[in-house]
Amino acid sequence: MTEDKRLLVVAAHPDDEVLGCGATVRKLVSRGWQAHLIVMTAGIGGRHGAEAAVSAGAKEQQTLLRKQLLRAADVIGFDDVDTFDFPDNRMDALSRTELMLPLKEVIQRVKPSLVFTHHPGDYNWDHGRTFDAVMMAARRNPPDFSPLEVRTFEVLSSTERAWQEPSRAFHPNLYMDVAGTIDMKKLALQYYEMEHRPYPHPRSIEAVEYLARRRGNEVGLVYAEAFHLVRKVEM
Repeated sequence: MTEDKRLLVVAAHPDDEVLGCGATVRKLVSRGWQAHLIVMTAGIGGRHGAEAAVSAGAKEQQTLLRKQLLRAADVIGFDDVDTFDFPDNRMDALSRTELMLPLKEVIQRVKPSLVFTHHPGDYNWDHGRTFDAVMMAARRNPPDFSPLEVRTFEVLSSTERAWQEPSRAFHPNLYMDVAGTIDMKKLALQYYEMEHRPYPHPRSIEAVEYLARRRGNEVGLVYAEAFHLVRKVEM
């Protein structure tokens, strides 16, 4: 990795960070990394029409979901959590610049050497918008700070549901052995009482287990999380 042990996870919705890279982040934290989290939306709104998405009932649900987010973040080991208020499942209605600017402010403040975010070909369009915003905010633009490494992750219930056309599908080229931290990932998901579901839903504990085993089998490990390495600069 790097001697500068600061990482940033940028997720579109609460629970994406756990599903995408929770076990890896937990492992890196145990190795002395400082982990920071950005969540772009408060969730919930995409499950309702435009008026109901901003109703008092939706706001109450978002408040409860944020409490679950913070509990899960504590399990994974995030040092801090920044939550933005972009419209859930409506980020495609906003400009890329509008999405990018607050991300850039956090990147310049935190100065992470490693960034994790969404695969751009996911079924959920917020994920693709988040990827685009991250790539703009983290671009190499001297003398501004920029991360040395950017990876994308897969999110159960989104990545596998996308159109699996070769140019859009998730093709991992980097794997992390997470045998020692997969249980912490499953515990963190259980704190998301509003999001995790019984099997065979992909956001179930069993599905998390099966995907970690599958990715592990691809590289001779018991459990793994898989990533696509987008960029790495060695100094």
